[in-house]
Amino acid sequence: MKKLIALILPLALLLSACGNAPAAGTPTPMTPALSNVTDIHLSDAAVLVNGEVAAMEDGNAVYTAHDIIYYEDGKDFTYGEGTEKDAHSAEEAKEHLVVHITQPGAYSISGSLSQGQIAVDLGEEAEEDPNAVVTLVLDGVDINCDVAPAIIFYNVYECDAEQNSGKDVDTSAAGANVIIADGTENTVRGSYVARIYKPDSVVLNENGTEVEDAKKLHKYDGAFYSKMSMNIFGGESGNGVLNIVADNEGLDSEMHLTVNGGQVFIRSGNDGINTNEDGVSVTTVNGGTLDILVTGETGEGDGIDSNGWLVINGGSVKAEACSSSADAGIDSDMGIHINGGTVIATGHMLDRIEEGGQSYAVFNFAQKQKEGTTFSIKDGSGKTLMEDRAENAYSVLVFSSGKMSEGNHTIWSNGKQLSAQSGGIGGFGGPNMGFGGDREAPPEMPEGFSPENMPEVPEGEIPQAPQGERPEAMPEFPDDASRPEMPEGIDKPMDRPGFGGSPAGEAVTELSFVKGGNMFYGVQTAE
Repeated sequence: MKKLIALILPLALLLSACGNAPAAGTPTPMTPALSNVTDIHLSDAAVLVNGEVAAMEDGNAVYTAHDIIYYEDGKDFTYGEGTEKDAHSAEEAKEHLVVHITQPGAYSISGSLSQGQIAVDLGEEAEEDPNAVVTLVLDGVDINCDVAPAIIFYNVYECDAEQNSGKDVDTSAAGANVIIADGTENTVRGSYVARIYKPDSVVLNENGTEVEDAKKLHKYDGAFYSKMSMNIFGGESGNGVLNIVADNEGLDSEMHLTVNGGQVFIRSGNDGINTNEDGVSVTTVNGGTLDILVTGETGEGDGIDSNGWLVINGGSVKAEACSSSADAGIDSDMGIHINGGTVIATGHMLDRIEEGGQSYAVFNFAQKQKEGTTFSIKDGSGKTLMEDRAENAYSVLVFSSGKMSEGNHTIWSNGKQLSAQSGGIGGFGGPNMGFGGDREAPPEMPEGFSPENMPEVPEGEIPQAPQGERPEAMPEFPDDASRPEMPEGIDKPMDRPGFGGSPAGEAVTELSFVKGGNMFYGVQTAE
């Protein structure tokens, strides 16, 4: 047995179900201590379980087989939604060895597989069993999978079966847990499985040429994937590293994902992190390091994409969206809450950031910033609060840190000082953009109106546009024409309390930070 962590699982981990998370500012959840750890050592020659060659029969807690789930080639449109690019041959799939884990417990994994997968599946009834909990300790692994996720949790306990926790979810009882062992480097290279239909659920149109309806049998978009809520922990020192390299998405959960520690580096062709249950999933960052770069191989991708909420309570988050698409460094359908930690996010889009416990600044650049650009923010005394280098091109930069304070600051790019204004350049803000103020309701239709009682226009009386009267050239605006003033009373984003910046239209190099949200527009090199 490898030196591993003695244990007593905390009572809450064994007995509680997902509920409300601790209030922001509480200590990061501790890495669970472990006992009775099963040791799994990977190699292409043989997989060892506690020093013995792994069994090949499925009645064992750990066994191996060449039975990976993948998107098969040569299928017609009734098989699934994948394209030729998503499909793989049976020969290619057969090269992959699957290490199956079928019983609850803790498993330390070391060694390497050049073509393989770790698959955790405790059976279909596990979702409702609080004891169906598996903890994987990554203790120096290198796993490559060309046809599917390299690590996947299928069936374990789902601690939020009611799906009603909201943004403050507590996943301490989740059935999928990962610990990145101190002092180790772990690399997971994985692919994905496009949507495959349940064969008996496919409904075709009258002509039998299209699928009108079908239920999902398989669909796993991420290189590191869980169908149930999942926790990521660091060790006692938190210096263990997990590298995720993905064809498509990186680290995914179909429910909630909570990152409590460790150093996680993601390089993905699409979303770096995706939690994908609409209006339910919560991505929570309590500690550790997240460094995400979307490589853009798929032509799109957010840094972090939550179909529910994104809540950052601590740790360090750097997330760079795809260089060429309208995606965001941090993206959330239900709202982003920044309560602590350090956040640097770049992209070409911004989702709304709700009120949180920590101030933030958003910079919308007048020109696209090239990849390799260095940027920094300094306070009024010239002290550098943040300095970094962007690997991807971007036009929106989000920064949040406990170091932010009220007062004047400056922003720099490649050593040059920048200026900004707050006149709305770039299209952010306004009462209907989610940065404050309620959406205005559409005007009510006249009483008794409906499409059914609209008067008919007599045939032949529809007015026609005059023919041949288009001017040869449209009138030109004078060179000294100025942009008309906004009507009095129009709500400009920077006029509302809680938003910093300069008076509308006035470019300044001293950027005023106030408590709450700060947004600056048309950022460009100072003259």
